[in-house]
Amino acid sequence: MKNLLKAVSIFFLGSCGSGSVVDVEDPYLWLEEVEGEEALQWVQSQNEITQARYEGSESFDNTYQFLLDEYNSDDRIPYAYIQNGEMYNFWRDESNVRGVWRKTSIESYQTEEIEWENILDIDQLAQQEGRNWVWRGASCLAPDYERCLIRLSDGGKDAIVIREFDLINKQFISDGFITAESKQYFSWLNKDELLIATNFGTDSMNESGYPRQVKVWNRNQDLEDAKLIFDGDYKKIFSFPFSSVRPDGSYFGVLEGPTFFTKVLYLFKGLELVKLDLPLKMDVYGTYENLLIISLAEDWQGYGVGDLIAVNIDDALDKNITSDSLILLFEPSEKSFLRGVSIGYKQILVSILDNISGQVLQLQKVGDTWIKNQVRGFEGGMLSVSSVDSWSDHTFLNSQGFTEPASLYYSDGAKEFKKIKSVPSKFNPEQYKVEQLYATSKDGASIPYFQISNIDMVKDSKNPTLLYGYGGFEISQTPSYLSAFSRAWLDSGGVYVIANIRGGGEFGPNWHQAALKENRQRAYDDFIAVGETLISTGVTSSEHLGIRGGSNGGLLVGAVVAQRPDLFNAVICAVPLLDMYRYDKLLAGASWVDEYGDPDNPEEWSFISKYSPYQNVFADKNYPEIYFYTSTKDDRVHPGHARKMAKKMLDQGHE
Repeated sequence: MKNLLKAVSIFFLGSCGSGSVVDVEDPYLWLEEVEGEEALQWVQSQNEITQARYEGSESFDNTYQFLLDEYNSDDRIPYAYIQNGEMYNFWRDESNVRGVWRKTSIESYQTEEIEWENILDIDQLAQQEGRNWVWRGASCLAPDYERCLIRLSDGGKDAIVIREFDLINKQFISDGFITAESKQYFSWLNKDELLIATNFGTDSMNESGYPRQVKVWNRNQDLEDAKLIFDGDYKKIFSFPFSSVRPDGSYFGVLEGPTFFTKVLYLFKGLELVKLDLPLKMDVYGTYENLLIISLAEDWQGYGVGDLIAVNIDDALDKNITSDSLILLFEPSEKSFLRGVSIGYKQILVSILDNISGQVLQLQKVGDTWIKNQVRGFEGGMLSVSSVDSWSDHTFLNSQGFTEPASLYYSDGAKEFKKIKSVPSKFNPEQYKVEQLYATSKDGASIPYFQISNIDMVKDSKNPTLLYGYGGFEISQTPSYLSAFSRAWLDSGGVYVIANIRGGGEFGPNWHQAALKENRQRAYDDFIAVGETLISTGVTSSEHLGIRGGSNGGLLVGAVVAQRPDLFNAVICAVPLLDMYRYDKLLAGASWVDEYGDPDNPEEWSFISKYSPYQNVFADKNYPEIYFYTSTKDDRVHPGHARKMAKKMLDQGHE
C-alpha cells in the first residue's frame, strides 16, 4: 500500500514542465527474469533514484498523508453479499491490512452500528504461516453453506491455493480439499465432489498458463487420481468448470474458451457431457428455472449483437434449438446497451448503460410471460446491482456519480428500495463542474469523454489536465464518486478527464469490436482526438497535458506517446503491455491474441508493429517524462514490459 501511495503521489510532483523497418532485436531480455538477481538489482537502483527525487519535495508528505488517510478511512460502505440469510463482507483498514472475512444478520446490516462476527482474519493467518496471503474469496456449498473453499494468493498473484473451510466451526479442514498454488478454477458438485481445473502436471496447462483439463475430484482422493471429464486444446484459452445451483434446478458442466472472446458450453445430461449448439461469441450468465441466460456478441438465430436471450436448456441438451426455444429479454438501442446480468430468486436484474449512465431493468417471469420494469427513483446516478440472492428476495442496489456519494439501497422483494447506507460527502458538489463532451476521431467517429473541473476553471490553455483511458476488452469507464486521487488533482487546480474510447464496452460489443486487431489504431486515434480537443477548446495545452493508463491502458498511453510525443508533457504508465512483439510469450499474454493479433503471423505483425511502443521509441525523438511502475507479483501482465521500456529509453538518452 505504501509503495502504491508513493506512486500516485509522485504524479502530482512530476514536471508537466526512426526508420521504416521495425527492429525486433532485444538486448534487454534479461529484464524478463522476474526474480532474476541482476534484474532486481537494476530495478532497485531505479527505484532509489525515483524515490530520492520526489520524497524530498515539500508537497510529497502532504499528498501522501492525504491519500493514506483517505484509504484507511472507515467512511466507506462495507459492501456485502447475501448467503444463507446473512451478509458476508471482507474488510480492510489500518488495523486489518490484509483483511478480515466477517458476517452479520440482514437486520443488523441495515443499522448504523453493525454487529459483525469475524470468521477469518487474514493478517493472523499470514503471521502464523509466514506467508504473504492475499484474500481472493470464498465459495460455499449451497444450500446449507456449511463448507467453503477459500482462495488465497501469495502476494496478489492470479495463481491461488484452495483450502476447505468449516464455516460453522470457523476453521480449516486439515484433511479436506486442499490444492497447491496454480491458476485454477473449481465448482462444488456436492459435499464430497468438486469439478476442478488446475495444474494436474504434464500437458494439463495451455500456452497462456491456464488449465486445459477439468476433472471430478472426490473427497479423500489424491488429485492425480481425479477423473478426467474434459481435455482442452493447448492453443485454446481456458477450460473452466461451470455450475449453477439454484432452488429451481442445478446444472453442471464445462465452459471452454477457444479464444478470449469466444465460448463453448458443455452441460451434463445425466452422465453425458453435451456440447450445446450456441453462438461462439456470447457471454453466459447462468440459469433461471430451465433457461440458460446468454448475451450475444454476434448475430444468431434471428437475434442481434447485444441482445440478451433465454435459451431452453432441455432443447439445447437435445440439440433441438428452434425459435420456440428462445426468448428475447433485452434488446439494445442506439445509446442503451447491456452492462451485466444478476440472476436472483424470482427476478433477473439487467444492468444497462444508457449513454454511459447506469440503469437497472427488473425482469420477472409470471407463467410464460416476462414482466419488465425499469427500477425508478435513481435518475442521474450510476445505478448498479450490489448483491442479489438466488435463494431469497433480498436485493441491494448501489448508486453514485462523480459528485454523488455512493449509496446502498435495499429491498426484500417489495417494489420500493430504501436507502440504508451512504458514504459521507467528502466535498461540496457545487465546487466541481462535470460535463459529458465529445471529440471527433480521425475517421469521423464521435468519442464521448467526461471532463471534471473546478467550477471557476478558466479556459486559458494553462490548466494542468490529466487524461485517463483504457479502451480494451469491452471494459467500460463509468462515473464513480471522485476518489482522493482525483480530488487531490482537482484541488491543486487540475482538470480530470476520462475518455470513453473504442475498445471499451460503453456502447456494447460493436464499440469493442471496432478497435480489435487491425483496427487497434482507432483506440489510439480516439484518445489523441480527446487530447487535441482539450487543447483546441482552451482547457489546456500540450505543456500542461498529462495522460494516465494501466494494463491495457498502459499500452494505450505508451502507444500514443510514441506516436504523438508532442501532444503530452507527462505520462503515468502503470503495469503496462509495451513489447507487443513478445507479449504473447509472457505469462498470460497468449490469451489476448484475440484482442491484439498474433505477432508471429507476419500479416498481423504488420499492423501490431506500427503501434507497439517498445519497437517505436527512438533516440532522436523527444518524449515527455514517463513514470513507469509495475509489480514482480503480477503473473498476468509481465513486469518485463515496463522494465525493458524504461531501460531502453534511458539508454537512448531520455530522462
